[in-house]
Amino acid sequence: MNKKQKKVLIRIIIATVLLIVIGVVTSEGLAIPILSDNMWVQLVIYLIPYLVIGYDILKKAFKGIKNRQVFDENFLMAVATVGAMALGEYREGVAVMLFYQIGELFQSYAVGKSRRNISELMDIRPDYANVETENGTEQVDPDEVEIGTVIVVTPGEKIPIDGIVVDGNASINTSALTGESVPRNVSVGDEVISGCINMTGVLKIKTTREFGESTVSKILDLVENASSKKSRSENFISRFAHFYTPAVCYGALALALIPPIVRMIMGLPADFTDWIYRALTFLVISCPCALVISIPLTFFAGIGGASRAGVLVKGSNYLEALSQVKHIVFDKTGTLTKGIFEVTGIHHSIREEDELLDIAAHAESFSNHPIAKSIMAAHGKDIDKSRVTDIEEISGKGIKAKVDGRDVAIGNSKLMELNSVAYHECHHVGTILHIAIDGEYAGHIVISDVLKDNSKAAISKLKNIGVNHTVMLTGDIKSVAEYVAEELGISEVVSELLPGDKVAKVEELLETKPSKEKLAFVGDGINDAPVLSRADVGIAMGALGSDAAIEAADIVLMDDDPLKIAKAIGIARKCMRIVYENIYFAIGVKLICLLLGALGIANMWLAIFADVGVMVIAVLNAIRALMVKRV
Repeated sequence: MNKKQKKVLIRIIIATVLLIVIGVVTSEGLAIPILSDNMWVQLVIYLIPYLVIGYDILKKAFKGIKNRQVFDENFLMAVATVGAMALGEYREGVAVMLFYQIGELFQSYAVGKSRRNISELMDIRPDYANVETENGTEQVDPDEVEIGTVIVVTPGEKIPIDGIVVDGNASINTSALTGESVPRNVSVGDEVISGCINMTGVLKIKTTREFGESTVSKILDLVENASSKKSRSENFISRFAHFYTPAVCYGALALALIPPIVRMIMGLPADFTDWIYRALTFLVISCPCALVISIPLTFFAGIGGASRAGVLVKGSNYLEALSQVKHIVFDKTGTLTKGIFEVTGIHHSIREEDELLDIAAHAESFSNHPIAKSIMAAHGKDIDKSRVTDIEEISGKGIKAKVDGRDVAIGNSKLMELNSVAYHECHHVGTILHIAIDGEYAGHIVISDVLKDNSKAAISKLKNIGVNHTVMLTGDIKSVAEYVAEELGISEVVSELLPGDKVAKVEELLETKPSKEKLAFVGDGINDAPVLSRADVGIAMGALGSDAAIEAADIVLMDDDPLKIAKAIGIARKCMRIVYENIYFAIGVKLICLLLGALGIANMWLAIFADVGVMVIAVLNAIRALMVKRV
């Protein structure tokens, strides 16, 4: 509880004690005549607890009137309680203000608790960095550390800035980023990212980014700014409150004046006091606190709960869209497969296999593509890049280069056709890299990707939660794509796509799906930025340390477990369920109580429940969105 909340609590306690004492000394049997019989004396003594508990509400209401922003909950409470006091309902007037402040304190504490939970779960902001100097190490602010500086991270400390390990080895805990507590081992040459905790050995890390550009800084910025992107439900509540509050104020005024005037015209007693009391009760009941507070709080808690599970959501609008996803389009490599390629065969080679592999490895040596890396790994020898010249990458087809002065073309069948080279088909499942040397076919290499352990379970889980249309898009050959799709249970597969074709296919799917259903694209976030941006919801998976993923996607899964996709959808749907529960409950109870108030059946005490009680219940329900089990 912060300082401001403690002050409000002290005021609540003082006002409650005063109200009890006044109630006792004015009650039958203990009544002091001057206190119980004189209306003006009673007004004065009840004003003491009233002003103790309500002076700030009156002040805010006065400021609102002064700034021509009249209609808010402070104005409603001020009018209702001042009116009750004016009618001689002193106890009710003080009680309304007291319980309203109790509700506000509870709401403030709930929001603070949600923020603290998120802050603790995302407690990845480092306090300092140990910079290596000639005189040992010196603690400095991470913002002051320049690129290329060597920092020291001892066991138990957070890695403050992204960098490369230059000395030492250790196990690091990535749970604050991924939601997983499985440690990762790092040694010299490995990249490490900020926000992880060093669990064992001492590490010396050469920084590769400034703190403002580091992973931890980007993630914190993403979470902190998530509340700025409002969902349709939040925008509806804002618009609703904007028109609703003036409407109920004018409605209360009409209830206070029209019935008594009509009764006077009809020759009946006007009963102005009774109708004004009904109008004041109507005002208290109508206060929209439950909706205005609980709906944003639900989304805030949902985003915090998702962060705990390693799912970063850029705004409540994306959380709402994710809850409506019925179609999911997957990239294959790195998303459903590990992206770890292995050479599983060399066929139709007119040369020795080692010689063909040597030529292929040198031709691919300037590429960072996983397939290129797998060929170099299979080669297993040092690469002499001076042997390679005239490198030309042909998008969606392969690479052309000169190796030892010979023209080498390595890629798919389209590259062979482009160069008018007759090639041999391969009947093995895998990615086939055909190789031509000086215009003559030299054979092909079979490379197979490895399915992720949880990919099949993830597709099954998605079907269980109602996502029946799953699509896989890949640039791989048809046989490989169909094999992977069949293994995983994916309902539709499109293969041999160029990078631009993925966007066209997603647009086609967007046009054919029902308008109320959303389509999500799941990719690795590095090469799929255009598609991630085009889908209703872009989900980047395995994005730990990937700037491109954090920038392009709407939802960022911080590890590469495909089961997290179903988890993210489950979180979004739970959040939306709570939102609609609160909307229906709050509006339903208020409408019933407003009707009872207008009919004179409801008194000020029922009005207190309709306002404060409903708000407390809605806020408690909203906090449930924060409760997400780690996968």
